[in-house]
Amino acid sequence: MQKFQVYLLSVAFLILMLLFFFGETINPKKPIVIPVQQEKIATIDINEILIQSKEHLSNAQKQLLIKLESKLKEEENTDKIHVLNHLASFWKDSAKVYEPYLYYLSEAAKLENSEKSLTFAAQQLINNLLEVGEPSIQNWLATNAKVLFDKALIINPNNDSSKIGLGACYILGNISTNPMEGILPVKAIADKNPNNLFAQIILGLGGKKSTQYNKAIERFLVIYNHQPKNLFVLLNLAECFELKGDKVSAKLWYLKSNDLISNTNIKKEIEKRIKELN
Repeated sequence: MQKFQVYLLSVAFLILMLLFFFGETINPKKPIVIPVQQEKIATIDINEILIQSKEHLSNAQKQLLIKLESKLKEEENTDKIHVLNHLASFWKDSAKVYEPYLYYLSEAAKLENSEKSLTFAAQQLINNLLEVGEPSIQNWLATNAKVLFDKALIINPNNDSSKIGLGACYILGNISTNPMEGILPVKAIADKNPNNLFAQIILGLGGKKSTQYNKAIERFLVIYNHQPKNLFVLLNLAECFELKGDKVSAKLWYLKSNDLISNTNIKKEIEKRIKELN
C-alpha cells in the first residue's frame, strides 16, 4: 500500500471510530517498534515499553511520574483506580505516548469493572488498532481489548457494540488463526440489523484483509449509502476496486474521495494515484 494511503486510512479510521464510539483519541508519538522475525508475532512486554518510554521524558515529567508510581504502590481499590487514571492521563496529555496510556487506562477499567469503564478502555484500544502497521503492536492492542470486551459482556451479554468490538479483535488484531471466530458473531448482528454501520465496517475490513474484495465492497457500499461523505469508506472502496483489478471503478472512488480532501499535498498524491491508474 502506498504511504499516502496508509496515512489517509489511519486518519479517516480514527474519525470513523469517533462516530461509532464517541471516544477520545490521542495524537501519539511514533510507536515503539518491537521487531518481528521469521513471520512470528513478537510478544509485547509492557514493562519494556514503559522503560523505553521514560527515556524520552523531561526531568520534570520523570519526577511527576516517580510520585505517581510511588502512590500507586501505596493505594488500594478505589484510590488505586484514581491513580491509574491519573497515570493514564499523564502518558496521554503530558508525555503523549499511547501504549502506556492505554495500558493504565485498561488496568483502571479492570479494577473498576463497570461496563462503562471496560467498554471505553476497549474502544480506545480498537481506535488505535489500525493506527499502527506493526503486527506485534496490533496483537497487543487486540489482546488487551479482548480481555476488556469479555469482561464487559459478562456484565451485559446483550451489548451488540461489545460483541462487534470483540469480533474486531479477532478479525483485525492477529490474535487467532481462525478469523471466523470474530466474523460470524459480527455477521449475525449485521444480518439482524443492516443499519449497524459499526458491524458493516468491521466486516468490510475483514473482507479486504482476507482478499474477498467483492464482499468488502458490498459492506462498504452499505455504509456509503448512509454516509456518502465518509472519507474512510471512499478510500477503502477505491482500494478494493484497485486490488481486484477494476481500475475504472477505482479511479471513480479516488476522485470522489479527492473532492473531500483539503490538504494540498494529499490531494496531489491522490491525483498522482489516479494518473497511475490510467
